[in-house]
Amino acid sequence: MAIVRQALVALGLVMLPGVPGSAAPSIEALIVVRSSPLAGFQFHAGEELFAQMQVGDRLVLVREPHNPHDRNAVRVEWRQVKLGYVPRRDNPQLARQMDLGAALEARVSKLRAARNPWDRVEFEVVLVLPVASRPAPAAVRQVEVDEAPATGR
Repeated sequence: MAIVRQALVALGLVMLPGVPGSAAPSIEALIVVRSSPLAGFQFHAGEELFAQMQVGDRLVLVREPHNPHDRNAVRVEWRQVKLGYVPRRDNPQLARQMDLGAALEARVSKLRAARNPWDRVEFEVVLVLPVASRPAPAAVRQVEVDEAPATGR
């Protein structure tokens, strides 16, 4: 349900109290294409940075086509530091879309103080779609008035 609400806010179709800009028309839509645990978290800088990370933090996806372990590898970075990778089972589709130039972004969706490193960080990958801007509500009302059929009175 939270993902649907976020998508509606991104589309400007819903207003949420306390969410800046949720009432204003938006210029893009976000579609969640993947939600995954962070692979390799324990082998990179994740453990040292975990306490500083927050849900919603932006992550950068970096394609590694020449990675000797996986030609579909997609590295995940936070503040220019490698945290780990998109899990191998999830990366072929993402790698292909990145190679085709898709506008993909990622963000931290869950943080847990779990023993298992695969349970500590979960992230979402979203596809950014441009949405045509909509006129302001006053302009919409004006158009509706101007285009209303004449009543013969």
